[in-house]
Amino acid sequence: MDWNEVAKSVIGLGAPILGTALGGPLGGAAGKILADALGAADATPAAVSEALTRAQADATAAVQVAGAAQEAEAQWLAALAEAGKAQVAEVGQTMRAEAASSDALQRWWRPLYALELTLLECPGFAAVLGHGLWDGKAEVINGLANLSGLIITYIAARFGVLGVYVSGRTREKQAALTGGAVPSLVGEVVRAVVRRR
Repeated sequence: MDWNEVAKSVIGLGAPILGTALGGPLGGAAGKILADALGAADATPAAVSEALTRAQADATAAVQVAGAAQEAEAQWLAALAEAGKAQVAEVGQTMRAEAASSDALQRWWRPLYALELTLLECPGFAAVLGHGLWDGKAEVINGLANLSGLIITYIAARFGVLGVYVSGRTREKQAALTGGAVPSLVGEVVRAVVRRR
């Protein structure tokens, strides 16, 4: 017997989230909460199934078991919320550590990206176009004309990414100075609209 067989009974008792969890990778953890709520002899599928079967013979016990299953589902949801809260806290701590890091690569990769784009790629495209126009080479001019849409899209995307990086770095510096999160552009617009009302 496995937790999948117990899951069907638990879903039937009005605890669909817990029942679904029993059939998933966290079935053992959900089964432990269910076993405790039912007062099963052990946190195994067989013991929980036996507790459910015994309760179905008596109408009063069946109602109590349904209540216990729903209570176990509430405990399961609370456990998931706590796990999510801990995960968010860990991610935030990691992000703060990265922002405060003095790692050379982290500090220099955005400026290097900007320098490479503005000092190498854009002048490179301009030099190829200028050389083709200066020499009057039709194949170069036609090739660049045929690729103009792709080149413009590529350069626009690269500068768009650079703009996001610059904006993000500015927000990081402001957050480091103030010690708090800096609101995004959307947050500023929402705040302005709320102030007007």
